[in-house]
Amino acid sequence: MNTRFLISTNGPGLYEFTPQVAAWVKTYRGDEGVLTLFIRHTSASLLIQENADPEVQVDLQAYFHRLVPPTTDPSMRYLTHTYEGADGMPGHIKGALLQVSLQFPVISGRVTLGDWQGLYLFEHRDRPHRPEVVAMLR
Repeated sequence: MNTRFLISTNGPGLYEFTPQVAAWVKTYRGDEGVLTLFIRHTSASLLIQENADPEVQVDLQAYFHRLVPPTTDPSMRYLTHTYEGADGMPGHIKGALLQVSLQFPVISGRVTLGDWQGLYLFEHRDRPHRPEVVAMLR
């Protein structure tokens, strides 16, 4: 069983899509399986992260912005891929550092995330996008 999720973003940040995935998994006719999620975007990532305290998401975004600032930052002047804008190559670097796929069990027709875990798309670019996440449940 497979599907695709289009997740609208409005710039950098973490966008939770746990409810959409959980609703889709409920339609699974099998009792158990493994869910694989894969993002078809080179400047965004997928995370399983805490969804109880929004400060976690703010801090993650701040940390990665500090780790890989825009190409307008003097520390990034060595980068040559700049025609996508100041956030282009930094977005690709963050995408390379973080996960582009996730895999976890489905048991009794439910996702098996922890109590404080959620599924997030981590957008690294400044402009709005609609990245596609492909889901496969077997």
